[in-house]
Amino acid sequence: MYRDFNDWLGELPCRYKVAVPGNHEFLLEDENERGVITNASLLVDSGIEIEGLRIWGSPMTPLPGGAFGMCNAKDREKHWARMPEALDILITHVPPYGILDIAPGSQLHEGCPELLEAVELIEPRLHVFGHVHHARGVLRTKKTVFVNAEVFGEAGDKDRSPIVIELDPIRRSK
Repeated sequence: MYRDFNDWLGELPCRYKVAVPGNHEFLLEDENERGVITNASLLVDSGIEIEGLRIWGSPMTPLPGGAFGMCNAKDREKHWARMPEALDILITHVPPYGILDIAPGSQLHEGCPELLEAVELIEPRLHVFGHVHHARGVLRTKKTVFVNAEVFGEAGDKDRSPIVIELDPIRRSK
């Protein structure tokens, strides 16, 4: 599975690729195993700067029993408080609560309330996430463009095109 994903990343026609694990990537909870991803910069509560853009990523999810899971709200609040304040792009596995976090036909928000608070404080230019497979889309606010960039279709195959977002190179976050 990881080899296939890494190969797929290598086939993408992009100069830079950044990946954040999700709630099924138990192997990648072990720092020693993260080298399996070689065709992208893998962010696990860490950051990188690419062509002047400050990017930070986290796989943390509020799910019990999932990889990178953190069930306690106070723990999640402390976790997100460690995120750098000066960010252009935030990549998380889970969406912030109330933003592209409801699957069609459902009324259940699957986003993280503590992440929403952190995002409202930091105001990244772009926040990219997935997790809620059928809530794919883009939401633009005055400060942040939110993207649920899910590429998996009904059968679990990578059958959707990537979402392309162009950032204004002039405006920078804090």
